[in-house]
Amino acid sequence: MPDNQPKIKPLGNRVLVERSKPQSSKGGILLPDSAQEKPKEGVVIAIGPGKMNEQGQIETMNLKIGDRVLFSSYSGTEIKQNEEEGKYLILSEEDVLGVLTH
Repeated sequence: MPDNQPKIKPLGNRVLVERSKPQSSKGGILLPDSAQEKPKEGVVIAIGPGKMNEQGQIETMNLKIGDRVLFSSYSGTEIKQNEEEGKYLILSEEDVLGVLTH
């Protein structure tokens, strides 16, 4: 794992997502963090092993590292280890709305 990524391993059916960077407006104005809406898109940088079903077997995850995903505004838990790093989210796999394809 590269040094600039948090040293967090998600458990169960959770994924660690790095939020996309905020975009400037069409006119080229970059709004301050407090005034802009947080991006609802990010890249999966770590995944848990999966959820255990009623038979005691682990169900494999549908997501993989590197997937660009969409999620709702208020889903997940935000994590920031220090000032140099970006903001990350830990999301349940069910909180991911979809995977963006090229």
